[in-house]
Amino acid sequence: MTVADPVGSFIWYELLTSDVEGAAAFYREVVGWTIATHADPDAGGLDYRMIVRDDGGMAGGAMQITEEMAQGGARPIWLPYLYVEDVDAAVEAIAAEGGKVQMPATDLPVGRIAMVADPQGVPIYLMKPIPPADQPDAFSDVFSVSQNQRVRWNELASPDQAGSMTFYGRHFGFTFDEKMPMGELGDYCFIGHHGQTLGAIMQRQEESQPAVWMFYFGVPSIAEAKAAIEANGGAVLMGPHEVPGGDWIVVATDPQGAGFGLVGPKGD
Repeated sequence: MTVADPVGSFIWYELLTSDVEGAAAFYREVVGWTIATHADPDAGGLDYRMIVRDDGGMAGGAMQITEEMAQGGARPIWLPYLYVEDVDAAVEAIAAEGGKVQMPATDLPVGRIAMVADPQGVPIYLMKPIPPADQPDAFSDVFSVSQNQRVRWNELASPDQAGSMTFYGRHFGFTFDEKMPMGELGDYCFIGHHGQTLGAIMQRQEESQPAVWMFYFGVPSIAEAKAAIEANGGAVLMGPHEVPGGDWIVVATDPQGAGFGLVGPKGD
């Protein structure tokens, strides 16, 4: 662990998709990423591809949903990895609090991971990574409050906002010292974490809305990215509209149905 990756940091993002090649083509046009053409050799036989930024760094991973996974209920979705010091202890504590173990703790060459659903039913990965041998002090840079091709905002529309805030505060050190009232929609409660604002938790408005984390990827032009979404088989669900601070956002689904957001300047 480094100072840059305290417990509760978002250290990786993963796209589960029904068409990894189609997703690669889509996100290349919309966000600018390159998704590897071959599976990562450390993925244990799964079709898991690295998502590469223009600067050569990693933005996350994309995994093809297998038939077995689909039969178990897997569907296209973006998921977060949260840093923990002890995966097994975290799984046990979350299960004891009403969470569900969706994938037991497993060792991979890159670290120990598990997947759980929190007590509100929101799926998350837990991870204790193994740093590269030549970079023992390596830390994750997949999240940035300002940079393009990274997640700039993590947002949860929870079925139980108060319950989620208590849960993530207890297990991951999130604090909620600032909020933005949204009238009848309730409060938009900002996530504080070791001096950074990671995103926000709000109350879900409709039961049909999936209980999942939504990630907003940084782009240089929301107008151009919106056009790319529509031209490449995606669907814009909301926006563009301006948010406090002057940036603009859109919320969309990719051609396989995974939801995501974009944030950046309005553009032409």
